[in-house]
Amino acid sequence: MENIRIGTLVQGSTAVKVIPQIVKHGFESFQLSFWQTTGMTNLKETAAQIRDMMEQYGTVVSSLSIFGNPLTGHEGNADTLASWERLIDHARDFGAEMVTGFTGRLVDQPIPDSIPRFKAVFGELARRAEANGVKLAFENCPMNGNWHKGDWNIAHNPAAWELMFDALPNANIGLEWEPTHQMTQLIDPIPQLRKWVNKIIHVHGKDATIAWDVIKEQGIGGPQPYVWHRTPGFGDTNWTDIISILRQHGYTGTIDIEGWHDPVYRDALEMTGQVHALNYLKTCRGGTFVPNPVID
Repeated sequence: MENIRIGTLVQGSTAVKVIPQIVKHGFESFQLSFWQTTGMTNLKETAAQIRDMMEQYGTVVSSLSIFGNPLTGHEGNADTLASWERLIDHARDFGAEMVTGFTGRLVDQPIPDSIPRFKAVFGELARRAEANGVKLAFENCPMNGNWHKGDWNIAHNPAAWELMFDALPNANIGLEWEPTHQMTQLIDPIPQLRKWVNKIIHVHGKDATIAWDVIKEQGIGGPQPYVWHRTPGFGDTNWTDIISILRQHGYTGTIDIEGWHDPVYRDALEMTGQVHALNYLKTCRGGTFVPNPVID
């Protein structure tokens, strides 16, 4: 059953301390993430410590992530592009074969205006990744942006994906997909997954609850929230269908839970919610592996 592992995200700077505390709950993989910069983290040293842990616990590092805007380098993003390069260079030290994050964006410009810069930056990064045996994946989070303006990321709409992959048809780039960011745009994630599954190389375990009663009464532009990010098991998505579609198309990667967003299972209940999601997703995966009978 574990050809699709269920894991969670941890901060790269604190992973050495956090993983030993939570691995006992049954997490099978870990995505190590950084915000805008890898900062003062010694990646070589951290990788050696993490590799020892993975061998000890029988777990894996699914990927390394850097979330910032590598296209502009403005303000807090000054080190984001260099951090992509560092993580690509050190991914295999962690036993990982993937680096993920936001594409970046030309601030407050329509998505098509960012494509030339995206092609230039990630064309180089894709070649660097290929030389290191690494894949690149783009998370589908709008970061409050839309087609016409925003910051951080263009990879949040299927029309943008068409532009991106037309510009860079490289085999080693794809999507880091989750249903949440599509549901917040009122996109049904299931038919989208069926269409795009062959470009999805990493999955975040995050869900959403849509308040259709609010939408029907007030629309999406009023003061009352109409959607909430949720931990899997508390949202609207059929994860059994998602995992079945992934299996049908040969996906053997991980589903890593992205916590710290649920409005109910947060603060002191954060890990309660994450462990519930872990066990829920394992059930959606098919439960405990049972071997078939042997007939001589």
